[in-house]
Amino acid sequence: MPESHTVKTPDGTLYYEIRGNGPVLVLSGAPMAAHEFAPVADVLAADRTVVTHDPRGIGRSPLDDPEQDSTPELRADDLVALLDALGAERADVLGSSGGAVTTLAAAALHPGRFGTVVAHEPPVLELLPDAAEQRAATEAIIGTYHRDGVGAAFGAFMANAGFPMPEEGGEGPGGPEQEPGEQDLADARRFFVHELRGTTRYVPDTDALRAGPVRVVVGLGAESGPLLTDRTSRELAKRLGTDPVTFPGGHGGFADDPAGFAEVLLRTLG
Repeated sequence: MPESHTVKTPDGTLYYEIRGNGPVLVLSGAPMAAHEFAPVADVLAADRTVVTHDPRGIGRSPLDDPEQDSTPELRADDLVALLDALGAERADVLGSSGGAVTTLAAAALHPGRFGTVVAHEPPVLELLPDAAEQRAATEAIIGTYHRDGVGAAFGAFMANAGFPMPEEGGEGPGGPEQEPGEQDLADARRFFVHELRGTTRYVPDTDALRAGPVRVVVGLGAESGPLLTDRTSRELAKRLGTDPVTFPGGHGGFADDPAGFAEVLLRTLG
């Protein structure tokens, strides 16, 4: 079982979990919380001290001001707060989806604290040729949330991201759809109102990342071809002058094939 901890930050509290022993490896999502990384963290804990966490404002990481927006820069500062709480001078980090954008900001803002950063399918939409259209699509999704609620907003989000849409009464990407609980609804509001815009509008300084001391690796799911994040990942890798590393599965490969995902990650970290 992981050890559960919290650390106070200047504007809130971060919940985090620790597994295993060895060099520190942080797994970070946005809005994905610690429990979504649990299966792969359990595998990685045989080789690493694995840290998972609930990102700011999500789950068990409340903010002093619940209406504060979440930005990649603020989440990057949170990663440093986790390292400080651990007494770790440096760590490797894997970020997935919005968490991958967090890791890009961390590499730029805190280069002395990170060794290798693996950005798995970051939705860096501003790098795409159709960035203006994607920006408008994001605003439309947020507007759908305010107008029609969480179900309609997630439907619009999934459609724009390229995920197959479940048939009515069928199963979603994670299995049979369940009625969202109070925390699920709170986290969804946080995502649509305070996180999605800041994450997708982040523009990584790829020239600075190429020249900086942090090794930045772009991860891409083997089955993510139809997804918007396939495009963003390939474009980011191109601008960094590297080839993306292929991971098993799709956007959620760390959950679908934890052992296979962990194997590729450890090989990538070296």
